[in-house]
Amino acid sequence: MAVGEGKLPRLHPVKGFRLGTTSAGIKIPGRFDLVVMEMDEGSSVAGVFTKNAFCAAPIQVAKQHVKSASSRYFVVNTGNANAGTGRQGLMDSVATCRALSELVSSQPETILPFSTGVIGEPLPIQKIISNLPSAINALSEDGWAEAATGIMTTDTRPKGASREIIIEGKKVTVTGIAKGAGMIKPNMATMLGYVATDASISPGCLQGMIELAVNQSFNRITVDGDTSTNDACMLVATAQAEIETIDSENHSHFQTLLDAITEVFIELAQGLVRDGEGASKFVTVNVTGGNSEQECLKVAYIIAESPLVKTALFASDPNWGRLLAAIGRAGVENLNVDDVSVYLNDVLIAENGCRAESYTEEQGVKAMAGEEIVIDVDLRRGDNSATVWTSDLSHEYVTINAEYRT
Repeated sequence: MAVGEGKLPRLHPVKGFRLGTTSAGIKIPGRFDLVVMEMDEGSSVAGVFTKNAFCAAPIQVAKQHVKSASSRYFVVNTGNANAGTGRQGLMDSVATCRALSELVSSQPETILPFSTGVIGEPLPIQKIISNLPSAINALSEDGWAEAATGIMTTDTRPKGASREIIIEGKKVTVTGIAKGAGMIKPNMATMLGYVATDASISPGCLQGMIELAVNQSFNRITVDGDTSTNDACMLVATAQAEIETIDSENHSHFQTLLDAITEVFIELAQGLVRDGEGASKFVTVNVTGGNSEQECLKVAYIIAESPLVKTALFASDPNWGRLLAAIGRAGVENLNVDDVSVYLNDVLIAENGCRAESYTEEQGVKAMAGEEIVIDVDLRRGDNSATVWTSDLSHEYVTINAEYRT
């Protein structure tokens, strides 16, 4: 079950960035589950990683490697998270990097490992190592679609986004893929996301760009309120577009490129919510009129993560009392409930602390019937706003997660 058509768009190749995908039989024989990504020497690499204290072994290694050397390769496996695996898990992640480095004649520190799948089980390291040559042989600038499939776990469809813009008369490309359907409340990014551009961007500036883009996209989504042990999002700039290097926020092309990158990030982030485990609704929660953006985010997330609100969304039941209850327990200091108004798809349902006089149950049922729902909350206490995207909570979500390891 997923919301919307979900057809993978055309993913424009990025000069200097290649992807190769194969099957290592990690969990399901014959399924794509191993991806190698290669970037030209001299590329800039930036990343954001999970803040979960039980950080997975590959993320620990990736964070070390990205600081110690110029990154040249990513290696991603699905079917096994290599999380909660102790010292052996760290050794296996390092061994994966070492094995790939020998095949591509690079240093192990230039390789960043990533894993996703079941937590707490040993990584089938020999399956990965023995199939690395196959992934390397498949490396291609046109390998985005296969890689988007190769990084999936409980996803029902691949997620990708791409933009082409003109800077200094030259075409600049931004393309990315992401995976994730459950355990989604990123406290940094997403389950796994990889975005590349052929623009030239200094490493420090690139890190600033990814943090700005993430905070408007992957840090604004929730499916179930859980932050994974394996979250990572990487941004690569290969410098193959032959434009002037963007080295600060004051550069004349900084905002143009950041806008394109953020658009790709938002499309990917919304794709994760649309494919949320068991999702039948895509829900936008807009909160305006707050004293601060953080206040607005607090209210938006309380609504987006309320099991009672999410089950009402699944049932297409305009149980607006659950919305009021969620707003009321968000912890907004000195909130005057008489000032708050709440809309469902442009239907005013509550104001002055109670149901709106113009509201009818028929209007509410109609507003809740579609796949796409917008909840607008105006606190009327300031000039700040925030948006969070979420999904409903269905029987299928429970089934998927109850049977995940069987």
